[in-house]
Amino acid sequence: MTGVFFDPQRIDEAWRNTIYDGGIIILSPTPEMLALVEHTRSMIEEAFAPLDPQRAHESLAVERCVEILTKLKPGFIHHPRTKELVQRVLKAFGCSSEKTYQDVPRLRCAFPSDYLTTGIAYAHHPHRDTWYSAPLCQFNWWAPIYEFVSENGMAFHPRYWRQGVKNGSHDFNYYRWNAESRKNAAQHIGRDTRVQPHAEEPLELEPEVRFVVPPGGVIVFSGAQLHSTVPNTTNMVRWSIDFRTVNVDDLASKRGAPNVDSASTGTSLRDFLRVADLASIPEDIVAAYDDDGVPVGGVAVFKPEISGAAAS
Repeated sequence: MTGVFFDPQRIDEAWRNTIYDGGIIILSPTPEMLALVEHTRSMIEEAFAPLDPQRAHESLAVERCVEILTKLKPGFIHHPRTKELVQRVLKAFGCSSEKTYQDVPRLRCAFPSDYLTTGIAYAHHPHRDTWYSAPLCQFNWWAPIYEFVSENGMAFHPRYWRQGVKNGSHDFNYYRWNAESRKNAAQHIGRDTRVQPHAEEPLELEPEVRFVVPPGGVIVFSGAQLHSTVPNTTNMVRWSIDFRTVNVDDLASKRGAPNVDSASTGTSLRDFLRVADLASIPEDIVAAYDDDGVPVGGVAVFKPEISGAAAS
């Protein structure tokens, strides 16, 4: 990590330079982000009604919670309103709608550490997104849905920005992950046995950096930043969303953050859609990141089963 920048001037090129150099951008709430927060809250609260979704774990069996999340998460991710609101957010923040491609947003929940931390509510160990086949030019946009505190947020581990970590990314293939692990997340209750890239050496995680932003605020950082879910020692569920973007010119020129230790195969690029019109990244650009192609039994683009409004 090379610096923290609060509400920098909205210049796409300058932001990309900052992120690729290890900087982190903190953004204040905007009308567009608050609209996305309100949409997300309404879906969460409807799914958990009549319970308070920040305290549902106090009276809800873990198995029932998993059932709710199994419907809620893909429903939110693939709801047409969700994609539309993310498009508005990115345009408002000055991202080129023709050059910027967005991934679908993820809905996250961090339960108290003695309730549910596996599978569909996975508490992420220290990792880089690039260990999971993300491109080096990937932006991560992270935003809370309700107020939260540092004890149930996420942490950055800045000493490892330019220092490699021995890790298992060489065994990770994105297309196998789509075929074998993403669709089975809800089955992992109590213990998560999915093969994921972890650090394979002791890490010195202190000093770590935690940011607390209000609902509608955003933390923007490189997919190459080492970060983790903070063990939730509070009695509240932390709800957040995150989405990812790439710039097509940077993809074509292979510009981005330094690769200090990532050796995963496959690519997540087919998940990204152009902000302007939701078109896919040109296949000739994707091919440059595709290694040996899609293995037998692999899935290039994960498509979960969804129902209701999300399927419309």
